[in-house]
Amino acid sequence: MRTRLGMFLLAGLLAVTSGYAQKKNFSYKFYGQVRGDLFYNSRANSEIVDGLFHLYPKDISPDADGNDLNATANGSFYLLYSRLGIDVAGPSVGKAKTTAKLEVDFRGSGSNFAMIRVRHAYVNLDWGKSAVLIGQTWHPLFGDIFPQMLNLSTGAPFQPFSRNPMLRYRYTSQGWSLTGAAIWQLQYLSTGPNGKSEEYIKNSCVPEFYAGVDYKTNNWLVGIGADLISLAPRVKSEVGDKIYKVKERVTSVSVEAHARYTDDNWKISAKTIMGENLAHLCMLGGYGVSSIDKRTGEQEYTSYRHSMTWLNVVYGKKWQPGLFVGYLKNLGAGKDIVGPTYGVGLDVDQVFTTNLQLSYVLPHWKLGVEYSPSLAWYGDRTLADGRIRDTHSVTNHRVLGVLIYSF
Repeated sequence: MRTRLGMFLLAGLLAVTSGYAQKKNFSYKFYGQVRGDLFYNSRANSEIVDGLFHLYPKDISPDADGNDLNATANGSFYLLYSRLGIDVAGPSVGKAKTTAKLEVDFRGSGSNFAMIRVRHAYVNLDWGKSAVLIGQTWHPLFGDIFPQMLNLSTGAPFQPFSRNPMLRYRYTSQGWSLTGAAIWQLQYLSTGPNGKSEEYIKNSCVPEFYAGVDYKTNNWLVGIGADLISLAPRVKSEVGDKIYKVKERVTSVSVEAHARYTDDNWKISAKTIMGENLAHLCMLGGYGVSSIDKRTGEQEYTSYRHSMTWLNVVYGKKWQPGLFVGYLKNLGAGKDIVGPTYGVGLDVDQVFTTNLQLSYVLPHWKLGVEYSPSLAWYGDRTLADGRIRDTHSVTNHRVLGVLIYSF
């Protein structure tokens, strides 16, 4: 019922926008896609959206007889990532051209799947060389270079994946592009003492910051970027029956480099990241307590560091075979950990994934199949440096079929 009501409201909004746009010299383009994902996994996985967004296989979980509870196959069929959108071009403001985008899908949030969710919602002012974007769109670490693949994870946990509210400035001249952004959180959240929550960056009063530079020429696009996020895990502590106000902060810095080559048939792209505390980007990461004040309970923190690298090769136009290879490594924490840890996948030492895909592409249609073996290494994480030792691997075999009709 809610989904049907949301559809009616969206249709009404588009109709009203259409009539208003014609009166005020607006132009618009309505677009969307119907997408179906049919998948099979050979075991349980760390995942999002009930298996639709696959990350890496879960560790062995023995029952009373030693049987692995996670060695159970699963699969399903979803259309949650069908989407609707509208691009708007409006009258200029001074010398700036104005555009806007609103795009939704049916991913919902939490356990409320099949509900309308905002993907993109922003306005952009473009002066030619300079442009300012205000609203929600792809995180700059997702960037303009990402894998061309069928899995909705789009390369996660090796590739950042997140859409965020932000203020973004971009300057472009003679092939060079400089990007700076201040970023907040809404749908993709950091972790902490109260689980995943917006409160850590909200209480920090400091947005996440990104700065990057790219150079584009003929067939090539290359660039580098740096990201800084500073969180306030807690604002109070309890010691015995006493409560103390505390000023806690964990600041993490990540750097990345990326490259892409394209011509009439080839699309070759790669990215490597040295990341700290990137759990809010559907990646592995987090932080732990490195010291505790015995009187007030105030804590200091240290970030986990991870190295993530991927390579993607796609060939062809009508028939498109493709290969994706991703690898990540837990490099431990910056300081010894003496208390709790907060994050995603901090018990994982390494992950290696290969995707083999074949797509058949026609105007408005795409039909594809993808096979993805994924390995994760788990082991002893009792030592204070955050590294994993004495590892063993588990493997998931994922098969995915996708049908997309775009309009």
